[in-house]
Amino acid sequence: MFDNSDRIAHAIQTATTSILPILFAITMHEAAHALAAARLGDDTALRQGRVSLNPMRHIDMIGTVLLPGLMLIFAAPMIFGWAKPVPVNFNRLRNPRYGMVLVAAAGPAMNIVLAVVAAVALYATPFMPSFVFAWLQDNLIFAMKINVVLAVFNLFPIPPLDGGRILVGLLPKPLGQKLAELEPYGFMILIGLVFILPMLADMLRLDFDLLDYILVIPVQAVLQLITNLVGLA
Repeated sequence: MFDNSDRIAHAIQTATTSILPILFAITMHEAAHALAAARLGDDTALRQGRVSLNPMRHIDMIGTVLLPGLMLIFAAPMIFGWAKPVPVNFNRLRNPRYGMVLVAAAGPAMNIVLAVVAAVALYATPFMPSFVFAWLQDNLIFAMKINVVLAVFNLFPIPPLDGGRILVGLLPKPLGQKLAELEPYGFMILIGLVFILPMLADMLRLDFDLLDYILVIPVQAVLQLITNLVGLA
């Protein structure tokens, strides 16, 4: 049984090994969108200071701070969040249709790059002073996991998630337009698939967890690929 001091110490350790990775994973995702848009012809985000590695330019108090914080406090099975959306005028891109694909793909690609960097950085932890070794190792392991979760989650093929916008750009134009029309309802569909459908399956005592198939299994597969790639396996 933990006493109050143990609980406080555990909460501090969890916060200090989770907050920085979450903050950088979410904000660098948006910075990548902004940079891609600027390189492809739309300077809207550039003029608003969003092509920046400064997390403060991308933080959304609810999506970047409050929601992930509450998920950590209540030990939620999945942690996610969002930063301030990057303003992109797709019509100003040099090739609006395929430019949209590249801008959308830049966010998840950034998260995968950050996960690989964190995995490689684990090799440096044995050379750190003993008092920071465990803390830094926990940070890097969590950074790997949260970046892969965000990459996979954002690649769900439902607009306005990145995967939905990528699919809109890749599909034949009539089909892409039909999919794009779902964007106002995208988050409602996502909530239904990720939260409501599993709850109904549980109530009906069905052995079916959609979250396993669309998030947990892909995340585990990507993490295994990264660890194999950098030789950590």
